Amino acid sequence: MELLEKIPPLRLDRSRQAVPQVFEALRELIVSVTLEPGTVLSRVELARHYGLSQTPIRDALLRLAEDGLVDIFPQHTTMVSRIDTDAALQAHFLRRAVELEIVRTVSEQPTDVRAALVSRLRAHLREQSDALRPLDYARFAAADLSFHREMYDAAGVRGLWDLVRQRSGHVDRLRRLNLPAAGKAQSVVRDHEAIAEQIERGHADAAVQALRQHLSGTLSFVEEVRARYPHWTT
Repeated sequence: MELLEKIPPLRLDRSRQAVPQVFEALRELIVSVTLEPGTVLSRVELARHYGLSQTPIRDALLRLAEDGLVDIFPQHTTMVSRIDTDAALQAHFLRRAVELEIVRTVSEQPTDVRAALVSRLRAHLREQSDALRPLDYARFAAADLSFHREMYDAAGVRGLWDLVRQRSGHVDRLRRLNLPAAGKAQSVVRDHEAIAEQIERGHADAAVQALRQHLSGTLSFVEEVRARYPHWTT
């Protein structure tokens, strides 16, 4: 399949700059494993496809390179990077440290504040559950992210969400490769339900344990993914 057949047209929001929109569109194609490692991203082709000059395309590709999702070879080519498992492990360590503190913080908030948060969390849970029948990867992943982002917002540390997300590209790709595994998506929903329940009860230690259990499975499958997709990983 030709590259541009995998890349949908981009309907630009004229109230926003083009660079972040191109970045977000290409990032989603990479982390959703639509674009495989080694895929060449031509500035000229992308500019023509998106109806833009090469400058915003170049700047978006530079941002992707900063996140480790593309390799840029000056005066030669830009291609989608392989999944760096060491970087994924470090990003996961950062996320775990941050979110364990966040879930404790929100579990210790006043009852009415917790109740409002849990209501929002369960709305994302319903979206995830609906995405299981049949499994819609994109919808499921979006609801998964929304569930976790809700807790960052409730703890008043949304800036940390942006930091964690910036470093999570390799983790996201590993998780997306593993998501079709039998029972994996269902176990994510069960874990989220346990986290929401303990936050609702105000049981901080139990909420922390539920989150720790949830995150412990995130990278336990790395070696299996590496064996199944040797050309994807380093």
